Amino acid sequence: MPAFPMSAFPTSTTVLDSVLFRDAFGTSEMREVFSDLRLIARYAEVEVALARAEARCGVIPAQAAEEIAARTDVAAFDFDLLRQETDVVGYPILPLVHQMAKQCGEAGRYVHWGATTQDIMDTAVVLQLRDGLKIVEDDISALRGILAGLSKKYRDTPMAGRTHLQQALPVTFGYKTAIWLAAFDRHAERLAELKPRVLVGQFAGAAGTLASLGGKGFEVQKALCEELRLGVPVSTWHVARDGLAEAVNFLALVTGTLGKIALDIMIMASTEFAEVYEPFVKGRGASSTMPQKRNPISSELMLAAAKAVRQHAGLMLDAMVQDFERATGPWHAEWMAIPESFVLTAGALHQAKFALGGLIVDEKRMADNLDISRGLIVAEAVMMGLAPAIGRQEAHDVVYDACRAANDKGLTLAEALAADQRVASRIDRATIDRLTAPKNYLGLAPEMVDRVLASVKR
Repeated sequence: MPAFPMSAFPTSTTVLDSVLFRDAFGTSEMREVFSDLRLIARYAEVEVALARAEARCGVIPAQAAEEIAARTDVAAFDFDLLRQETDVVGYPILPLVHQMAKQCGEAGRYVHWGATTQDIMDTAVVLQLRDGLKIVEDDISALRGILAGLSKKYRDTPMAGRTHLQQALPVTFGYKTAIWLAAFDRHAERLAELKPRVLVGQFAGAAGTLASLGGKGFEVQKALCEELRLGVPVSTWHVARDGLAEAVNFLALVTGTLGKIALDIMIMASTEFAEVYEPFVKGRGASSTMPQKRNPISSELMLAAAKAVRQHAGLMLDAMVQDFERATGPWHAEWMAIPESFVLTAGALHQAKFALGGLIVDEKRMADNLDISRGLIVAEAVMMGLAPAIGRQEAHDVVYDACRAANDKGLTLAEALAADQRVASRIDRATIDRLTAPKNYLGLAPEMVDRVLASVKR
């Protein structure tokens, strides 16, 4: 194996940071939110906000808070020392406080006053969540617009509806995309509802009782949250992790829907279906050995992300089981699950916007596939149409026999019915042709599209 100058080549080991794969599984915007530098800056931001809050409440001198805010310079931190000390301590806040205190001179003695490590880290993560959820919210909004457009355009485009991977009854493509749209309408609603529960600060002290600040504890807690524009918690949540678990499980719901959409697109893009295709970009989805291939790359990435985020959702639920007033390990699992879930979700949403935004829909192929059963797909329609004339049970038996004849002799359902005197003696051929035309048996699919589009303000 050839030797590479590794110092000159990135040494990332996951797809989230890989120079090869990071833009397939994430976005630069979301990676920035959860980058080391941004996280350290958030830690410092919380410490500065705490000093200002405590000055407002008369806990520390106002001049000290001003000095801490003015002299804290994240860019001037010794990051290698921060890494080394974090490795020794196990947490980054004490090493960070050491450097902030040194930068702030005499005022440095008031840095981190009355706080505990988890107060700072939890609040910083909530600030990351706020930024991350805003990105997700914007992407969901854009995707809803794309899906609404598809639903309007293809409201009346008939295609085969499939259950258990078999043709079942006719639907419209707009009906299919409207179902996807309704799911994302609900995700938007869920996101709005979870924000007040999740975007709250954490400041409670060593065992969560705010004992170090005496009677000023609640006042400082409120002032800190105001400084950071976060909600005020009604109780300490050092070991009550349902808010963070809810956020990641929300992402699992979003990517779960994306995974469902991806699976539908991949199957419909298969050679035998050939009903939809991802947007054409020269070289995208190409095979190294088969020039004819056009693989659904975005859908594949969406499905993979959905599987990964689902695993992290389970990890976050497991991390809720924490011991007493401060956990001995589950907390650390969140450090892995939260950033990766947000980056993967952003990547999946990005791929969805690309795939659906330029989706190529072959309406003729949908119509051809709808006719592939020679009318058998609407056997139910024929039975219901015959029932008023010959009774439901006889109608069922007649259509059943006609379906068998059509299969055995290679006839259309209309031909088999017309050859049956039990039908021909009661119903003319024009009526038989109308009953066996799949496009005439769409049910309320188009109207359901209208209901979805009208269900929320767009």
